[in-house]
Amino acid sequence: MTKDERRMTNSGYRMPDLKWDERGLIPAVVQDAETGQVLMLAYMNAESLRLTLETGETWFWSRSRGELWHKGATSGNTQHVVEIRYDCDGDTLLVRVAPAGPACHTGEVSCFYRAL
Repeated sequence: MTKDERRMTNSGYRMPDLKWDERGLIPAVVQDAETGQVLMLAYMNAESLRLTLETGETWFWSRSRGELWHKGATSGNTQHVVEIRYDCDGDTLLVRVAPAGPACHTGEVSCFYRAL
């Protein structure tokens, strides 16, 4: 068990064997729990996953800014976590949420509003 997994367990959460990348990140697909619509893709590290589990709202790791960010902290468009699942390989999270507004910084409901 890694230090991060021990910390999660000590916080009251039993962590599965997740596969973090070389930067300590795991992709998190965010989905509207009611409609099934994919809202966004972001990355979590152990700390953002811990904060997400503890607060019930989504927290991510910003690869561009190199810092934690609480979704909706400035916009008010928070995401209440309904459930977190992980895939068969343990290398991707599915975060099912009840959104309090659009997920995309453009104001669109989903970041996936454009088609090829």
